[in-house]
Amino acid sequence: MASEDVVAVESHTSQNTTDIVGPAEDEISYGPVLISKLEGNGITSSDIRKLVEAGYNTVESIAYTPKRILLTVKGISEAKADKLLHMASQYVPMGFTTATEFHQRRSELISITTGSKQLDTLLGGGIETGSITEIFGEFRTGKSQLCHTLAVTCQLPIDMGGGEGKCLYIDTEGTFRPSRLLSIGSRYGLDGNVALDNVAYARAYNADHQLQLLNQAAAMMAESRFSLLIVDSIMALYRTDFSGRGELSARQTHVAKYMRMLQRLADEFGIAVVITNQVVAQVDGAAGMFNADPKKPIGGNIIAHASTTRLSLRKGRGPQRICKIYDSPCLPESECVFAIYEDGIGDPEDPES
Repeated sequence: MASEDVVAVESHTSQNTTDIVGPAEDEISYGPVLISKLEGNGITSSDIRKLVEAGYNTVESIAYTPKRILLTVKGISEAKADKLLHMASQYVPMGFTTATEFHQRRSELISITTGSKQLDTLLGGGIETGSITEIFGEFRTGKSQLCHTLAVTCQLPIDMGGGEGKCLYIDTEGTFRPSRLLSIGSRYGLDGNVALDNVAYARAYNADHQLQLLNQAAAMMAESRFSLLIVDSIMALYRTDFSGRGELSARQTHVAKYMRMLQRLADEFGIAVVITNQVVAQVDGAAGMFNADPKKPIGGNIIAHASTTRLSLRKGRGPQRICKIYDSPCLPESECVFAIYEDGIGDPEDPES
């Protein structure tokens, strides 16, 4: 079986994560294992309940967490932390593997369609599962519109470019509109009520609340099949909750913790994570002299290093928008044109217009 690569999501595409019946080897093969499996050998049901309340819902979440972090959970002693990590390692292989095996699992990753064939081609098939995709740009460049489209397409069957799962949508700016999902759903032949029921929505009101929502998200993912988590937008609340250079260090520490949690969820459940980000104008000296577009995404190196793929959006003519690969470990720096319509993201009808 696979080793440390927790991004292999073929195991998540056809199995319900609520099924914890069966031998341990089956659970290793078919998705996250519920934390209740660790009960026994000195780990009580009360310990399990405390871990769940702290946001640990699966054996994988225990295996990926440093011991000193587990010790911060009330009632978890050093001996219990050692025992939890040892038991978790029996379910979650975390050693070395060959590049051949890793390449095989990478080839089995699924991608979620954006609704635009040109944009999907640019992204090598669509939004990749098991990783974080950041979408940034000025206002009116289509960030939220792309998120609304993905919230529907992630529900589609895999042969239609979907992820066969539900969507979790964390909204920090109040831009979520269910009516958009209805029109996008009808484009793909989805029942409107079903399309809406498959999107779990939460409005975040401050940075701490935004982080707490991820614990709730983890609990929901342990109970049902989700294929996409959206945070629109990730830095909006941080810009207001932390002000000035005096709070910059505290802000970045909080952001780093948030991004770590997002990656853990992507690893743990094999979901695609999409975050949108705002931009800020660079005002340093000759930035405008050598840089045609002096705007950069906010969040600094914390966001930059934590995001797997970074996409830059800018406005084109009419409904057209331009997407550029800003940073990616495997995609070339290129760009394409897509368009925003009533039924979501699509290809431009007439690129020359």
